[in-house]
Amino acid sequence: MVSTTEILATLRGLMAEAGIDIYIVPSEDAHQSEYTSPCDGRREFISGFTGSAGWALITQDKAALSTDGRYFNQAAKQLDENWELLKQGMPEVPTWSEWVAKESAGGKTVGVDASLLPFTNSKSLQAKIVKKGGKALVGMEENLIDKVWGAARPPRPSEPVLILDKKFAGKDFVEKLEDVRKELTKKKSHGLVLTGLDEIMWLFNIRGSDIPYNPVFFCYALVTPTTAHLYINPKQNSKELEEHLGEHVQIVEYEQILSSLATFSEHTVDENAAEPQKFIFPDNANWALAKALGEKRLEEIRSPVTVAKAVKNETELDGMRNCHIRDGVALIEYFAWLEEQLLAGKEMDEVDAADQLEEFRKTKDQFVGLSFGTISSTGPNAAVIHYHPERPTAAKIDPNAIYLCDSGAQFYDGTTDTTRTLHFGTPTDMEKKAYTLVLKGMIALARTTFPKGISGYQLDPIARQFLWAEGLDYRHGTGHGVGSFLNVHEGPQGIGTRIQLSEVALELGNVLSNEPGYYEDGKFGIRIENIILVVPAKTTHQFGEKPYWGFETVTMVPLCRKLVNLDLLTPDEKTYINDYHKEVLKKTSPFLQQDDRALKWLKRETDAY
Repeated sequence: MVSTTEILATLRGLMAEAGIDIYIVPSEDAHQSEYTSPCDGRREFISGFTGSAGWALITQDKAALSTDGRYFNQAAKQLDENWELLKQGMPEVPTWSEWVAKESAGGKTVGVDASLLPFTNSKSLQAKIVKKGGKALVGMEENLIDKVWGAARPPRPSEPVLILDKKFAGKDFVEKLEDVRKELTKKKSHGLVLTGLDEIMWLFNIRGSDIPYNPVFFCYALVTPTTAHLYINPKQNSKELEEHLGEHVQIVEYEQILSSLATFSEHTVDENAAEPQKFIFPDNANWALAKALGEKRLEEIRSPVTVAKAVKNETELDGMRNCHIRDGVALIEYFAWLEEQLLAGKEMDEVDAADQLEEFRKTKDQFVGLSFGTISSTGPNAAVIHYHPERPTAAKIDPNAIYLCDSGAQFYDGTTDTTRTLHFGTPTDMEKKAYTLVLKGMIALARTTFPKGISGYQLDPIARQFLWAEGLDYRHGTGHGVGSFLNVHEGPQGIGTRIQLSEVALELGNVLSNEPGYYEDGKFGIRIENIILVVPAKTTHQFGEKPYWGFETVTMVPLCRKLVNLDLLTPDEKTYINDYHKEVLKKTSPFLQQDDRALKWLKRETDAY
């Protein structure tokens, strides 16, 4: 916990000077990135809360932090006495926008950096503010947090750009551009502006490292029926990039995006056109870009690049299968090593363990880096859903307590994300029961067959059913999309309770996580996570002449035998576990022939029930 008293006072002074009564600080950057570069950590700077999701809301006499159930525990520990915690989704707790609208009553003005707020949100928030008696929502060009931060604000990174070989991408970027242009023709659109960094990386087969764990760099893109522009920091341009893009893409300076869009919009207006001339504008793109293009000329839809990127081609799917085998080998080596160290009485903290896991991963072919900060958590810390150990607060790993490890890596051929919950001593009956209920849900989802058109929103209860039967649950989604050597969290597909997921049917080629869990505050936490691919299913019938689909699990890491209560498993579930373990043993053991410790651990953990 850090004191925010002085920086809040400074911010309030700037708000008063600007005529702003309420100031909104989103977590995201101008590209709506979930994970941000340190220079964009404005919400963390002003609040002290380090989680990846949330909104900081400041008035002249109040400060509130709104976040979701993944971060309730973390936020409660990190926020000082100046802040009120708004627990999203809890009864009688307002959303961040409802809180702002209520506080705006009496003719108050609300301010926000227009480049950080999605245009869609700006319109809905403005309506709420007016309804509650507020004066206006102002989209500001300057960021007040940056002024408070001053010289201490980290510089914006400009790391080298990487060209992704077609042997990993599976498709040439020129072909992808033509697919985008077909969408423009279909929509009768003058162009598409792209702001999502992972979308632009995927479209042009390029990668970067401007944001920790995410292989992206800061850029924008504009695609029209005849041209394509990539807006980047000139320091990141190179002969290699220019040769890669060739005559197909014009490189423009990153800072010129707003003026360039304004000019483009002005030059494409035809006052005599029979129909309004529209630009495709991603539904999460920021308000500043909307102003530059002309708010009334935008067709706000889900980006067609986001949709295309989520459907992996065969090269990408094979890459996912292969990198998860190598990653599974690293995890097997790690868990065998960790068990040996702990049972030998060696003390180590959660950071020591996470560092060693990274060392095992570094030895694997095509390894680039981690896909997120490793969640290495013992005992009560495992109940903090997005816990990240740091010194000096990292706990010593207790061999007689639950150990939860959620980790992943970036490889040139794919992105991994695996969670295993282990116990090195004797678990309690409740720990075994909870683990087995979570395991049953994971198995049920993995075995599900469903017709085309079904969404992850509809499938979510399958994973929760066994917990629900006991009056238990978890406060996070059951599955998120995963990129291909891209962001570990990828939309639009997902499996969970958020109503937005009901709008997105799962598609062949989607890659998702399957990760139910259970957490007891102050005691332990359990999560089991495998990565699954949407694949064709073999069915006896085909009602409605629809194709039927299922899931292929690609994560290759044993489950924890000590935590399974066999009395709670059906014969079919035991068969599933045995078959899965046979596959894990077959695919990973060839890489462990020179590691007796890991091979012995693997064979023990995959022994049939």
